[in-house]
Formats: sequence, C-alpha cells, structure tokens
Amino acid sequence: MLSRPAAKPMLFVATADPDRSRSFYQDVLGLTFVADEPYALVFAIDDLSLRIQKLPELTPANHTVLGWAVDDIRRAMADLVARGVHFERYPQLPQDDDGVWELPGGVKVAWFKDPDGNTLSLTEEP
Repeated sequence: MLSRPAAKPMLFVATADPDRSRSFYQDVLGLTFVADEPYALVFAIDDLSLRIQKLPELTPANHTVLGWAVDDIRRAMADLVARGVHFERYPQLPQDDDGVWELPGGVKVAWFKDPDGNTLSLTEEP
C-alpha cells in the first residue's frame, strides 16, 4: 500500500531556530527551498519533500536522522568543509584523519550536524 509509486516518502527533521535552519539547508547544503509554512520549512530533494518542523525547543536524537548517498565522499566533504561544516569524530569508531569510517566491504560514512544538533551523514558505497 505504501510502496512507490502509490505513495511517495517524505523526510522530516526538526528545528528550534527556523531562520538559522533555513540558511543552513539552503545556503550551506544547497537544497531547493520551497516554502516557509506556519509549522515547517519545506525543501525539495529531487522528487521528495524535506519538511523541517518548527518546534519551540528541540533535543536532538543521538543517531543519524538524515543522510545522503554520494559518489565521492571526500569531494562532498571538501565542498561542505569549504562551506563551514565540521565533521564529527566518534572515539568508538576507527575514522581516518578526515572523519571517514570505512566498513568492511568498502562502504564509507561521515557525519556532521545541522545548527540544531541533528546528526546528518554522507555515505559512499563501492
């Protein structure tokens, strides 16, 4: 019933500071801004909608809430670093000097946070 094309998924993240969030997702990440609605900022990611819910306060989750599959993780990271993004380091993971964790099989993952502390990720698959 909810498989495509019958139903299209929507993505959700939350913010306690819509102005700062809009700037980050639009100007830093380069997403296409669609609307500033009373309860959410709306962005387009290809044919999907990202709704950034406006909350009076927010406690970010302790896990990744949104991620992107990229062809070249190092190139994507360099672009984001040039835009002011800081990549996270986790002591329990064997990350390289750039903050990339490589799993057995060659999948590479790196994490960064949005202004509200939501954990976002980049993933490169072999």
